[in-house]
Amino acid sequence: MDVTYDYLTDAAEIYAESFSTIRREADLSRFPDDVANVVVRMIHAAAQTDLPADIAFTEGVVASTREALWNGAPVFCDSTMVATGIIRSRLPNSNEVICHLGDPRLAEMAAELHTTKTAAAVDLWLPRLQGAVVAIGNAPTALFRLLEVVRDTGVKPAGVIGIPVGFVGAAESKQALVDNPFGLEYLALLGRRGGSAVTVAAVNAIASTDERTNQVRA
Repeated sequence: MDVTYDYLTDAAEIYAESFSTIRREADLSRFPDDVANVVVRMIHAAAQTDLPADIAFTEGVVASTREALWNGAPVFCDSTMVATGIIRSRLPNSNEVICHLGDPRLAEMAAELHTTKTAAAVDLWLPRLQGAVVAIGNAPTALFRLLEVVRDTGVKPAGVIGIPVGFVGAAESKQALVDNPFGLEYLALLGRRGGSAVTVAAVNAIASTDERTNQVRA
């Protein structure tokens, strides 16, 4: 059977065409340049050019988060999927990427707190949470717990990438982040959408000032 397929095979051309499409179709007009560059990476990860309409952010989130990374701050992640997706070679100061989901203490902690293990893991971040970077892409309970910890202790991370996905609590947790009275720097994707890929794309984009260094194999 003589069947042929016409498609691009040059990785650089695929990459260039992808970002050309994003910048042509997505409305980035309301974002500062540094945030716009991160949003482009998020769109690339989700293949959804309507994402910008649902993105909430503080003006200083990219600068604050990037400075923290350059100063060696750890990156706390709510899931192994997020932790695995962060490109270590793009981190500017050999930053630790930490996910505590394998900690044997979590089951007991979650039972005591009457919450999920993912939320309980946030309590383990506390000794190093001040000035850290937080990336939440899966668990709304982790984002809610983070806000409770900040409220109760006054400890503040340098930047919160809050993009949990789901039908229960995801939209509400991100709105709570936006409404927080603690002065947190944040980037959030409102509503149900989100997830590991979009969260990781945001972190990787913030970690590097050169969009080309985030290129992946197509």
